Amino acid sequence: MDDLEAMDRTLGLAASVRSSTSPNPWVGAVVVTADGEVFDGATAPPGGPHAEPAALAAAGSAARGATLYSTLEPCSHHGRTPPCVDAIVAAGVERVVVGIVDPDEHVAGRGIARLRAAGIDVEVGVAAAAVRRQLAPYLTHRRTGRPFVVLKLAATLDGRTAAPDGSSRWITGEAARADTHRLRAESDAVLVGAGTVRADDPELTVRHVAGPEPLRVVLGRAPADARIQPCLELSGDLGEVLDTLGHKGVLQLLVEGGATVAGAFHRAGLVDRYVVYLAPVLLGGDDGVGLFRGPGAATIGEAWRGHIVEAVPLGADLRIDIEPGPA
Repeated sequence: MDDLEAMDRTLGLAASVRSSTSPNPWVGAVVVTADGEVFDGATAPPGGPHAEPAALAAAGSAARGATLYSTLEPCSHHGRTPPCVDAIVAAGVERVVVGIVDPDEHVAGRGIARLRAAGIDVEVGVAAAAVRRQLAPYLTHRRTGRPFVVLKLAATLDGRTAAPDGSSRWITGEAARADTHRLRAESDAVLVGAGTVRADDPELTVRHVAGPEPLRVVLGRAPADARIQPCLELSGDLGEVLDTLGHKGVLQLLVEGGATVAGAFHRAGLVDRYVVYLAPVLLGGDDGVGLFRGPGAATIGEAWRGHIVEAVPLGADLRIDIEPGPA
């Protein structure tokens, strides 16, 4: 198994625990022995072992002289668990391959420095782009103090999120709806506007997939008997809203609408990733509800432009992930 194959395996292990580790990062680790034996590890829920000690425990004495692969730099400080670096050194690992450096102020290169000081060969940057994408919410939170904002939109092929009478269930099919619930399970909080609560009375819970319930956030006031209760009610500047949620440990915020809230986040430049579920449906007019409410670009030269990260068929629908800026 070469370095790229091993790092691809760690990415898969990290993905398998994506919705269970927050506010800790979802990390995968693999121990590969000199004779090719492979032992896996992934971050446990908060309070449990990190990925590297989990892989080392699986390897036992076979870890001596082996190579350890990890998507993220091993920690070097005491938190809920002892430093991962100590476990690596004690296990007698000969080489460590790391995807990216951990920007957390308690780590930030110190783990790598301690490994090298112990005589361990350390290589950094293997599959770095894939790791950065996988850990984008964690990295954003550590660097900015704010959550990574995902704006979810479901639209017809002609760009409408609801018919003229306000009805919108169901634009997309079952596969896309299940994927939305997976996205909720991966998010620490989900946010909608008070207008959407009054109009649709959503629960915003996780169904169709296994996973934790996100913190439910309403911009404005929600009726006392709304199904979204209990919820956190916030108002004011959206940047301050993100600061508040980041302080509460929200790594990823899923914004689900409606069109007024979506437009506000978009125009403020606060969206890190757009997830658009596009259905092969046509309302066939210009009187339905668009993706955003509020003023848009006055000319094509002022139009917002991003790049498509991924496009995935989901049943009859298409999920398109878009991020700001050039590819």
